[in-house]
Amino acid sequence: MNKFETELKAGNFVTSECSHCKKIVWPPSDYCDYCFKEVNWRKVSENGTIVELSRKENDVFCITEFENKIRVMGKLDAEIHMAKPGQTVKLTKCLFNDKNGFFFSLENKQ
Repeated sequence: MNKFETELKAGNFVTSECSHCKKIVWPPSDYCDYCFKEVNWRKVSENGTIVELSRKENDVFCITEFENKIRVMGKLDAEIHMAKPGQTVKLTKCLFNDKNGFFFSLENKQ
């Protein structure tokens, strides 16, 4: 299990950031994609922006972008008509059980 998966299993959403050029490395890696230096690990902001929405039966899923770079798909705790692209969501839970799991709630319900 790599560092990213270990942290997800503990409920922490982390990414790697280059210790030299300070760029976010996504997907996470032990080395920077730009300058090939070692990275530091840090938590990702808990607030993201909806990029796209989809529904399967009663479940709503969204692709959410964090820090203008990191995109993940997860389950949104809202009805489809309550959410729209560009809206802010909050990461409420993340986990790792043989696959990644991300859960979001609407930050500003409209």
